[in-house]
Amino acid sequence: MVAPPIAAARSLTGMAVRLMLARYLLVSLCALCADTLLFLALSDRLLPPGGAACAGYLFGILVHWALSVRFVFQDRVNGRASHAQRLSFALSALLGLGVTVGTVSLAIQAGLPAAPAKAIAVIASFTLVYLVRKHVVFSAS
Repeated sequence: MVAPPIAAARSLTGMAVRLMLARYLLVSLCALCADTLLFLALSDRLLPPGGAACAGYLFGILVHWALSVRFVFQDRVNGRASHAQRLSFALSALLGLGVTVGTVSLAIQAGLPAAPAKAIAVIASFTLVYLVRKHVVFSAS
């Protein structure tokens, strides 16, 4: 049997993790919206689709950073983010991009249609990048 104070601490820890994940999901959704809006605005007539997609993705990374340090990992930034944190955040974004591209490519080669392949990639990339950011980029060291 678990002692009441230990059970209460585990319960609070579990709730804190769920709240952090919910905030991260909301921040990710905001960044995706910013990415998509810029992509649509630029691809209309200003840039070819590939350039617009790149610009949108980079803008989404900036939005995600700004919101993550304020609303998700604010207790782990300690006032001001370090250069190493910013760099590792950008590298985690590139990791997510690589997982997305790789997953979509492999899933399509395996015969899946594009939409389900992208959905699998989004879940895989989101999960991996969240864990890297929580335990590496914004670790509570």
